[in-house]
Amino acid sequence: MSDIASKVDAAYEGKSLADLADAPVEALQGVSAGDAQHLKDAFGIRTIRDLGTNKYFLWAQAMTRLAD
Repeated sequence: MSDIASKVDAAYEGKSLADLADAPVEALQGVSAGDAQHLKDAFGIRTIRDLGTNKYFLWAQAMTRLAD
């Protein structure tokens, strides 16, 4: 889990994956409260789970993988 811990803010290190999935998106390293607000306003993304399951992000990821 240490690799996951390096991807989240210190306050979220050691949390279970289930807890992280339901954590606010700004729990991710490098995502500011302002960034999180933009994601919420544009796509309705509030949590890490929302971000990871957002259809637009999934489509973009699939296109990128297929392009490679």
